Amino acid sequence: MGIENASTVLNKYKVLDLTRVRSGPTCVRQLADWGADVIKVEMPVTDNAGQLGGPREGADFQNLHRNKRSLTLNLKEERGLEIFRKLAREADVIVENFRPDVKFRLGIDYETLSKDNPGLVYASISGFGQDGPLSKRPGFDQIAQGMGGLMSITGKPGEGPMRVGIPIADLTAGIFCAQAILLALLEREQSGKGQWVQTSLLQAQVFMLDFQAARWLVDGDIPKQAGNNHPTSIPTGVFATSDGYMNIAVAGQAIWERFCAAMGKPEWNENPDYANGAARSENRDALNAEIEAVTRQDTMANWIEKLNGAGVPCGEINDIRQVFESPQVEHLELAQPVRSHERGDTHLVGQPIHMSRTPSKIAAPPPTAGEHNDEVLTALGFGAAEIETLRRDGVI
Repeated sequence: MGIENASTVLNKYKVLDLTRVRSGPTCVRQLADWGADVIKVEMPVTDNAGQLGGPREGADFQNLHRNKRSLTLNLKEERGLEIFRKLAREADVIVENFRPDVKFRLGIDYETLSKDNPGLVYASISGFGQDGPLSKRPGFDQIAQGMGGLMSITGKPGEGPMRVGIPIADLTAGIFCAQAILLALLEREQSGKGQWVQTSLLQAQVFMLDFQAARWLVDGDIPKQAGNNHPTSIPTGVFATSDGYMNIAVAGQAIWERFCAAMGKPEWNENPDYANGAARSENRDALNAEIEAVTRQDTMANWIEKLNGAGVPCGEINDIRQVFESPQVEHLELAQPVRSHERGDTHLVGQPIHMSRTPSKIAAPPPTAGEHNDEVLTALGFGAAEIETLRRDGVI
């Protein structure tokens, strides 16, 4: 293998990465960061498009494609497809997020490839599912946010639907797909057989509704926008101080009582309008106004220290620069150093999981396009002259 292992956890598995844009690369990043031998299969390029993932030197591409090898391969050419089929015979995992029909048209679908490799775990991410009435629609994160209900509960009441600030459908679909792959690999240890695992942006988004979905399914309650207020736990939200804004989260009666004492307002606890969660929900606007009249009288730092000291959850509202300057984030080592081919010394976002014996690290930057062509093809049995012919003919 031409790059250092990022971890020992998955280092016995070989993964073929056919993914593009974000959901698929998010999935494969989880495998690569934990040590799988990932071969990123991408079209031979004549520009710097990054294969629909932005330019290779861009922050987004850099963060998504570390810890991989790269093989450029023209899958529109029969020799390219034959090379891919050879790779697939010895692969543990293939991940793709093409439109649902593309893999069948190319003859690289699960049923076809698993005939020569019964242990293959084949993972597919789509916009709306591999079949069904909407399966042929093109998928995009914001479309899934809207169709999956998230935009109807995001933003302030009366101001119209609002997307969240990250591509959450893309990201969670990728993470769920990685989880499905790991489940399939675990099951393969018992059965000796692989399987086709599938998820979609829509499925991931609906699942991520979580308690908001349960409110409808169990109680028939259609949640609405609540802005910065928590929909069910009051008072929880954003409050102005003398020098900025902070979050306060008062969940449950015991924290409410501590909160009243810490704010110097024990009378709030005696007020029947605020006596319990239901009453506070009914009178949230009046309560929030009373709280903010008090919080404006002191600084954010003082309130955060005072409320956390009293056991009331409270915190800063950071911009992204402040996030990575936070002593706690620095302690957790979420920004990890790497020397990029395109950017030189830089940092990328590391895994949010610590394992005591088998940690993950960013062992290699995103590969240049076709950086490992010779290495991968030589291991498949191709000679130097054959590789040069493939290169000359635009197959690699």
